[in-house]
Amino acid sequence: MQTLLASVFVFGLLIFAHESGHYLAAKASGIEVIEFAIGLGPRLFGWEKNKTKYSLRVFPLGGFCRMLGEDPDEIGLKGSFQEQPLIKRFFVIAAGPLMNFLLAVLLFSLIYFLFLGVPLTKVPVVGAVEPGGQAEAAGIQEGDHILSVNETAVNNWSEVVALINAHPEEQIEITLRREEETKVIRVIPALDTKTGKGFIGIAPVMKKYDPLGSLTIGIEYSWWLIKFIFVSIYRMITGQIPPDVSGPVAIIQTVGEVAETGFSNLLSLAAVISINLGIINLLPIPALDGSRLFFILVEGIRGKPFDPQKEGFIHFIGFTILILLMLFIAFNDLLKLGIF
Repeated sequence: MQTLLASVFVFGLLIFAHESGHYLAAKASGIEVIEFAIGLGPRLFGWEKNKTKYSLRVFPLGGFCRMLGEDPDEIGLKGSFQEQPLIKRFFVIAAGPLMNFLLAVLLFSLIYFLFLGVPLTKVPVVGAVEPGGQAEAAGIQEGDHILSVNETAVNNWSEVVALINAHPEEQIEITLRREEETKVIRVIPALDTKTGKGFIGIAPVMKKYDPLGSLTIGIEYSWWLIKFIFVSIYRMITGQIPPDVSGPVAIIQTVGEVAETGFSNLLSLAAVISINLGIINLLPIPALDGSRLFFILVEGIRGKPFDPQKEGFIHFIGFTILILLMLFIAFNDLLKLGIF
């Protein structure tokens, strides 16, 4: 049940953001939106307002924003998509992937603002104690101010860590101040087998990011991720790395696993998928936004529109191939899970 709910939340959020981009841009451009739908297949429920139908459908694996003029029979009608200038049409199509990028920025910013922070390493104050760890067992508490380790005075967190790291599986004495009382606590650091260093399960005080700082980091991290994904796609195309494509089944499984680790991790995964969705939609593959942007650019270069019937046929073929490819990938995902 948790996997189902988490998957509906993630896919619903990404689809809503993407289609909202098209919807808001269309409305701002004076284009009539016939229907705005989240999900595919039979309609669960819906309503109509200002000539636009709004609906929620059964399968949360897609959605659409149907605008007047996307059907060749509607060309020439007032408020139709095809009657708008090139720049407006380009803006409406590009707004979907753009909204996916903006969603990722928002999610990463929220994660840093609500869940993460900057470690205050200039003061040796305990900010968190690992449950079940050596520090908790010895009686160390959050807020304790460490004064010395093995009678060596410490002035910052780095000095505390260095002294603890140097004594794996050896008893050490930690002198600390708790409120107005000074205590001496004896603890044996556990051994980190990978590094050979000792640790007792404590972390420094974390300072929360302010809204502007969170937004800045959200933008920087999203931009880094966009560049990383583009480079990865290039390396897969050129054969530098093996292709690793996951379908809906594998993604749903991953969403369920990540949901068990915490809500912040689920938001982070949603942001990563959102960026991937935005980038994939920008690729010039028939039926995707990137292909429609390509035809608009060709129209601008040629100085005349592409034949709507031919463009529609190309998108139909592309859509059919994409559906078959998704089914093939989903089948492979099921094979990996041992279902077939």
